Amino acid sequence: MTQTKYKPTIGLEIHVELKTKTKMFCSCLNETWKIGQEELPPNINVCPVCLAHPGTLPVPNIEAIKAVIKAGLALNCQIAEKSKFDRKQYFYPDLPKGYQISQYDQPLCEHGSIEINGKKIGITRIHLEEDTGKLSHVSDGTLVDFNRAGVPLMELVTEPDIESGAEAKEFCQEIQAIFRELKISDADMEKGQMRCEVNISISDKGQETRDKKKLGTKVEIKNLNSFRTVERAIDYEIKRQTEILEAGEKVVQETRGFDDVKQNTFSQRIKEGAADYRYFPEPDIPPMVFQPPLGEVAETLPKGSKNFFIDIEKIKQELPEMPQAKRKRFADEYGFALADAKIITATPKLADYAEQVISELRQWLLDSGQFEGTEEEIWAANRDRAVKLVAGWLINKLGGLLNARKLTLADNTITAENFAEFITMIFTRKVSSTNANKLLERMLETGGDPSNILEDEDLGGGEDLDLNKLIEEIINKNPETVAQFKAGKTALLKFFLGQAMKESKGKADPVEAENLLLQKLS
Repeated sequence: MTQTKYKPTIGLEIHVELKTKTKMFCSCLNETWKIGQEELPPNINVCPVCLAHPGTLPVPNIEAIKAVIKAGLALNCQIAEKSKFDRKQYFYPDLPKGYQISQYDQPLCEHGSIEINGKKIGITRIHLEEDTGKLSHVSDGTLVDFNRAGVPLMELVTEPDIESGAEAKEFCQEIQAIFRELKISDADMEKGQMRCEVNISISDKGQETRDKKKLGTKVEIKNLNSFRTVERAIDYEIKRQTEILEAGEKVVQETRGFDDVKQNTFSQRIKEGAADYRYFPEPDIPPMVFQPPLGEVAETLPKGSKNFFIDIEKIKQELPEMPQAKRKRFADEYGFALADAKIITATPKLADYAEQVISELRQWLLDSGQFEGTEEEIWAANRDRAVKLVAGWLINKLGGLLNARKLTLADNTITAENFAEFITMIFTRKVSSTNANKLLERMLETGGDPSNILEDEDLGGGEDLDLNKLIEEIINKNPETVAQFKAGKTALLKFFLGQAMKESKGKADPVEAENLLLQKLS
C-alpha cells in the first residue's frame, strides 16, 4: 500500500457461538454448532423461555460461563470477582423479547492480550450474551427461525491496536485456533460460528503526534464471514477513508457492510451509541459472585446474589497447550517448518493425528531395514526429510482428498500407523510419487493396510524396473522430438517424463527419471 500521512486504527468485535449442550438461559438443545444451521429444521429447538413468552424466567448456563472464563485465562485476561447480566434494548424481528440479555459494565473477563508476530494486541473485554434468531428473506416476505435464539454467544472486544487487514486476519486466525484448542467452539466463520465486526478510523499522523488521544471518525463494518473478507474489507475501508480525507471532506460515523461481489463496503445506517441501547441490569438474574473452591464459603454475599463456586485456579491448571506454544514445539521437537506447524496445529485433531504419525514413523523407519543405527540415530539422520514428507502428504494430499469428498478429519479411515507406513514407503522409494497418490486414495476409500493394497493393485515401486533401458527406448522411439529438444525446446522434457511414467505404469521415480533424461538428452 502506498505510504500516506494517515494512520489506520482498527479494533475488532468477535462473536463466537459456544459448544454447550443447551442454550444460554433455557434447557433447549444447542445444536446449531453440531450439524450446521442450514441442516437443522427451523424452529424445533425452541421453548417458552427462548421465545419470550410472558411469565418465563431465564436461568444462566454455568458451562457457558466456564467456557468464557477459559477463554479469558487463555488470553491473559483478569477474571471478574463479581459480574452480572444486563438488558440491551433494541427491536428487530429476530429478537423475540425486544431486548438481548448481554453484559455491559461488568464483563466476565477484561484487560487481556496476545502476541501476533511479536506485537501485543490488547483484549479489552470478553463477555457473554445470548444469540438472536435467524432471518430468511423470501419473495413474499421474511421468515424467522428461532433455533439460534438463546444460543450462548461470547463476544471478544480488542483494543484499537491493529493497523492493517493482514494483521486483523492473523489475529482472527489465532483466536480461532485458541478457541478450538480449548474445545469451547469450532469457531468456523463460514458456518456463522464465529462472526467478526471491524471498527476502523483513519487519523493524521502529524495530528496524532501532537495529540495522542486524537483519532479519526470511527466506522463499523458488520457481519464479515471469512478471514479473507475481514482483510479485504479493512483494506478497502482504509483506502476509502484516506481518499475522503485527502479530498478535504469528513468521514461519517456509520455502520457499513461488505459486498463480496463488488469487493467494497457500503453504507447501512448511522451508527448507534451505547446510550441508544438503554442498558440496565437484568432484573431476572441475580448478580454473580465467583468464589474459591467449593468448601471455602464466603462469609458475606450481596443480597440475592448467585454464588457459582467456580474454581478459577482449577480451570487455569486444566488449560491445554496453547497454539503458539504447540507450533514452537512442533518446529523444535519434530522439525516441522513453522508454516506447516501453523496449519497443522490450527486444528487440534490434525495436530494429535500428526503426533501419532510421527511416533509410528520412527519405528517404521527402524523396521524398514534400510538404515543402520539405533532408533534415535536413524531418526536424527532422517528426521527433517521424513517430517517434510509427512507435512506435505498430510496437509496437501490427504487434506485435498478429504475436501474433495466433503469429509472432515473425523471421517478419515487411515490410521496413524498406516499413514506412517505409507510415508515410509515413499521415503524408501517402495512406491513412486505417482502411484503414492493412487495408494493414498485407496487407503482412504478402504481403510486398508498400504502394503496389502500395494501388492493387490500392483502399485509398488520400480525395484525390478530397468529405468536406464526404458529411457533409452523412449529416446530411440522419438528422434524428431529429441532433435527439437536439443534445438532449444526444453519444455519437451515433460513429454519424455510423461512417456517414462506411462511406460513404467507409474512405477518410475519421477526425479530419477528426469535426471536420466537430462543426462541422455544433453
